[in-house]
Amino acid sequence: MATKFARLLPMKIVALIPARFGATRFPAKLMADLYGKPLIARTYLSTVATGIFDEVVVVTDHEEIAEVIRKEGGKVFLSQKEHESGSDRIAEAAVEMAADVIVNVQGDEPFQDRQSLRDLVDAFNDSRVAVASLMMTISTASQIQNPNMVKVVVDKENFSLYFSRSPIPFIRESSSGITFYRHIGIYAYRKELLMAFTQWPKSTLEKAEMLEQLRLLEQGIKIKMVHTTHQAVAIDTPEDLEKAKEYFRANFGDQM
Repeated sequence: MATKFARLLPMKIVALIPARFGATRFPAKLMADLYGKPLIARTYLSTVATGIFDEVVVVTDHEEIAEVIRKEGGKVFLSQKEHESGSDRIAEAAVEMAADVIVNVQGDEPFQDRQSLRDLVDAFNDSRVAVASLMMTISTASQIQNPNMVKVVVDKENFSLYFSRSPIPFIRESSSGITFYRHIGIYAYRKELLMAFTQWPKSTLEKAEMLEQLRLLEQGIKIKMVHTTHQAVAIDTPEDLEKAKEYFRANFGDQM
């Protein structure tokens, strides 16, 4: 089924950054200061700095976020609708956009990794790939058991077989030598698939696990999983922001 969305290179690659102002655990977190710039500005600038994208656009529901990006010389799309997910938000912006591959960059991850994004985009050199995402090896038992850490199992070509909050696969024999993978929630889509995906109703498995990528699997779309070793810094709480500040001091101290 994925081949119906195929398009060979050259491609126009666009990064869309969904940036919702409200957040339950950390209200207005995208406006939180990260050494002189709001978090969303750090995310935007680090995405641009990768040099991978033909265009980077922040898609937001709030004028205050839009103004921050404009001050950085960036492009903004103001949402006109309410959306349940980041994928729905970027789809609204992408409708009239000239793009072949659209990468959904999380607005609360201020330190984008060039190599990971390059590898993600390169996956589309394979005409079978309609959507791709990232995964990394899980190294501890506590992470395997953690329901907030989504696991993925893949086939021999690293196309997804299933995602779950449960430990998958189940280990019956301790000597099986299974490697566990954690799903990193950044997605890249061929534009046609993104448009189709957001029109499909929520699937049964998606509702059970609260994982929107399962909607793709239930429609017969396999997700190409790209391995990364980059540990993304995602900010969901004020405590996460303090960790991000530590990371910034350690890696970008000359910019302080």
